[in-house]
Order: sequence, then C-alpha cells, then structure tokens
Amino acid sequence: MAIMREISKEQVLAAMQNRHATKVFDSARLISGLDAQYILEAGRLSPSSLGLEPWKFVVVQNRQLRNKLKQLAPGAQGKLDTASHFVIILARTNVQYNSPYVLDHMRQVQQMPEEVVQYISGFLKEFQQVRGLLDDARLLYEWSAKQAYIALGNMMTAAALIGIDSCPIEGFDNAEVDRILADEGLLENGNFQSAVMMALGYRQEEPKRSKTRSDIEKLVAWR
Repeated sequence: MAIMREISKEQVLAAMQNRHATKVFDSARLISGLDAQYILEAGRLSPSSLGLEPWKFVVVQNRQLRNKLKQLAPGAQGKLDTASHFVIILARTNVQYNSPYVLDHMRQVQQMPEEVVQYISGFLKEFQQVRGLLDDARLLYEWSAKQAYIALGNMMTAAALIGIDSCPIEGFDNAEVDRILADEGLLENGNFQSAVMMALGYRQEEPKRSKTRSDIEKLVAWR
C-alpha cells in the first residue's frame, strides 16, 4: 500500500483561495514535464459513472493548431498565446450500455468476470433507458460531458496545490472545434466530442482584486 504524505486542510484551502481564472499567463515560464503528467494523472484518476472514464485529454502544444483554435474560442483569447499547456477535454459519445467500448472497458480495464459484465451492462441499460439517453445522442454526450467536468475540477485543484495556475474555458464553437480535431484524427470517428478546455501555466500578474465568494451560510443548508 502506498504511503500517503499528509497535507493539511489549511494548505488545501490556501491553494483554493490563491487559485483564480488566469486570463494571461507568463509565456516565459513553462510547466515541467513531470508536473504536466501529475496534473493529467489527477484527471485520469478522477471518478466517473461506473468507472467508465468517458473522456480523453488532448494537450495542444502545436502553435499552428492553437492559432486555429483562437478563431473559434473567444473565451481562450490571450490564453492560447501564453499558456504553457492547453488541454481540451473530450467527452465520449459511444457509451451505450452495449457499445464495444463499454463492454471492452469492463472486461479488459476493470477485469470483470463475464457474469458481472452482463449484470452491470443490464443495470446501465435500465439507467440509460429511464433517462432517455438511448433515444437522444445529445443527452448521451451531455452525460459524458458532465463527468468530464469532474476531471477538469480535479486537474485544476491538483495544479493549484503545486502553485500552477489554470483557467477553465467554455466559450468556444464546439462544432467547429470538433471539425478541426477530427481533421487531426483525434475524435476516433465521432466517438468523442469537445466538452471543455483548460489553460495551464503561471500567472503573468496578480489579480486586481481579491477573491469574492458568498458566505457559507448562504450556500449550505443542513437538515
């Protein structure tokens, strides 16, 4: 069993307090390869429904590809030019209960016995039918995309804990971004669609005002 190095609650909250949506990064400061792998590993280890991992992390370092994305992602303006690393999180679309991906994942990755595969597949079929996911490709994509945000949050927190800044980005033309990524051979014949983007690096300057949040009493209800 791996030995866990303890991190204090104060350290975690300090990192969260310091984290902010960085608009412009210091382009002269690059994230090390080891730190980039650590952040991506935090995404890989994130929880997902039935452990199906319905995501893919595309790290865009190619300058020409970044320039193409700038035309389609107003929310990424300034970040694509300066971020050390730029990640597009894709959401898997072929996550029907009986899809080859789902069945292979249970057998090969999760190493489930065949009777367990059939049981879980049946449970997933009922879940997806009740929620209409099997009748609407958009809903199926959104189910995966919601889980992609879990990985996004974990990667941003992991980055903050080691002093790396980040910014989540939604303001982009998904269809056109998907077209570009398809041309790059990254969507596996339509089995993925873009969900959200994330810029990583080191802030160029401190934010002009301190972080503001509602009081905890307004956000939490106990019963």
